[in-house]
Amino acid sequence: MEIIIISIAAFVTAILTFFSGFGLGTILTPVFIIFFPVDLAIALTGIVHFFNNIFKLFLVGKKADKKVLISFGLPAVIAAILGSWLLLQISDLEPIFTYVVLGSTFDVSPVKLIISILLIGFALIDLIPYFSNVQFDKNKLPFGGFLSGFFGGLSGNQGAFRSAFLIKAGLSKESFIATAVVVSTFVDFTRLSVYATRFTKVGIQENILLIVIATTAAILGAFIGNKLLKKITLKFIQILVAYMLILLSIALGAGLI
Repeated sequence: MEIIIISIAAFVTAILTFFSGFGLGTILTPVFIIFFPVDLAIALTGIVHFFNNIFKLFLVGKKADKKVLISFGLPAVIAAILGSWLLLQISDLEPIFTYVVLGSTFDVSPVKLIISILLIGFALIDLIPYFSNVQFDKNKLPFGGFLSGFFGGLSGNQGAFRSAFLIKAGLSKESFIATAVVVSTFVDFTRLSVYATRFTKVGIQENILLIVIATTAAILGAFIGNKLLKKITLKFIQILVAYMLILLSIALGAGLI
């Protein structure tokens, strides 16, 4: 059942996120968390996200801005190492507390609580009008790259910071999209390299079939998105997803999932 649900989510999300302001990882991560432990969910999402980005590179990658890739992308890669390392460290920590409701015991672990808070924060960025208008000067690109890469490594969510900083880089629409894809691919590769030190432990090998099917669904969705949704803004869906993300994050933080 999880293969069907996750693959459908990957397909639909890849269509919606090709040109929208929110990312594949933002939506897929909580879907994976429903079925898997947090660290495994983030790793699995990262693999699907990475191969989907590889496909996007062939579609739009050649239009990426090389100067922005250096000033924004290099700090992002370095920070992704730190964020990924931190995720692996907090995944081993014991639960902060345990409680019982109606005879069922729930554990609240540090990794669940931290990821829950981060997901709520990224969801609020999509909901609060102030954040949609926040932009940063071009000279802040290295700082933006660091933030984007760090949170990409820690939680899989890098798109919010990436968009906020790159939007002021003076790029065309095509170059903006291409640059974002290239940076995201670099960050994915970096964090997956760090996660790989724990892939045997967290259970990647046992879920190869899921990865292949979900990745194929995401690539197909990206292909359709590239063909059909170049001029569509999906603000309503973005807001709907943000509310759903908050509810799911609360459940995660409370130890319910």
